[in-house]
Amino acid sequence: MGQTARVSAFAWTAAGSLAAWLWLLLCQGLFWRTDIRLPRRTRPDEWPSVCVVVPARDEAAVLELSLPSLLAQDYPGRAEIFLIDDGSSDGTGELARELARRHSGLPLTVDSPGEPPAGWTGKLWAVRHGIGLARARDPEYLLLTDADIAHAPDSLRELVAAARTGGFDVVSQMARLRVESLWERLVVPAFVYFFAQLYPFRRIGRKGSRTAAAAGGCVLLRAETAERARIPDAIRHAVIDDVALARAVKRGGGHIWLGLAERVDSVRPYPRLRDLWRMVSRSAYAQLRHNPLVLAGTVAGLALVYLVPPAALVAGLASGATATAVCGGLAWLVMAGTYVPMLRYYGQPLWLAPLLPFTASLYLLMTVDSAVQHYRGRGAAWKGRTYTRPEALPDEG
Repeated sequence: MGQTARVSAFAWTAAGSLAAWLWLLLCQGLFWRTDIRLPRRTRPDEWPSVCVVVPARDEAAVLELSLPSLLAQDYPGRAEIFLIDDGSSDGTGELARELARRHSGLPLTVDSPGEPPAGWTGKLWAVRHGIGLARARDPEYLLLTDADIAHAPDSLRELVAAARTGGFDVVSQMARLRVESLWERLVVPAFVYFFAQLYPFRRIGRKGSRTAAAAGGCVLLRAETAERARIPDAIRHAVIDDVALARAVKRGGGHIWLGLAERVDSVRPYPRLRDLWRMVSRSAYAQLRHNPLVLAGTVAGLALVYLVPPAALVAGLASGATATAVCGGLAWLVMAGTYVPMLRYYGQPLWLAPLLPFTASLYLLMTVDSAVQHYRGRGAAWKGRTYTRPEALPDEG
């Protein structure tokens, strides 16, 4: 009787996982599709002025691959770059000046804001300084882009055209991340897949939708909107600053578009598992608002959605429990099928699709590790700085 009850419970759990996947497939904004690219755009009669703000901390290793692409932007209007050296110890600022001398193109200003005061993350303190310098030029748009992002020559022109044509306050592209090492192939496409599942791109671009997110590596922001939403002051403590920025804009009635990039690429390598682990775990618990109950629910949800299907298939086949095996197998099939478009977008072999449960288990462990580091007082550690939860400040979301 007890054995039958256990089998029945496992069958119901497998059925619940299958139901979750059918709901995700049909009702979660078609998150699995990868056809959300820059929207329809036409050439404006007059090109608005743009200031590009690049926060950079110890980025000398990637700057030679990224900064020349910004200097070489083929933009018909007035544009200028502000690289804000956030206390680098590797000569980032000096290298930026040397690259500007070596490559002709857009004018470049390199400056430093000093150490951030209490309540500010270093990146947002640098962004604030850059926006302050840019305001003296009275730009219509600000392009906030990371120091590891390389842009195609027409990137700025296409972003501005899309924002003007669609009337968007924010146009953001999820830069194509590097996928060369074995671990990058296993983890990186899944990172973007999970992000899209959490923040379906179609919902973000829909007026009236509460879903808000951006990709911090490439954010074109209307300067007037930034001032109205008090960016970055209103989100000064946010570790996940791109999502916080999008929420602040939407709360003010702004219109946002987010999609996958075609020729905006991250040049930062993550060759080892520990590099990717650090990238995810530094902010995973912040995404859960440092709430242990939300953490417990997230772990349970990840286990039900990603780990139960293969376990149910194997257990069902081994025990002869047909219903369990069928539900587990179908759930695993739907899971792998929804992952295929992202693998194709990244040019990866499709045999990686059935391995998604393994990758999800890594993300589950990274999330738990993020919480452990938080309670050990290490918070979100990045490049020599540690950010703990700012209890005295309002929540960014």
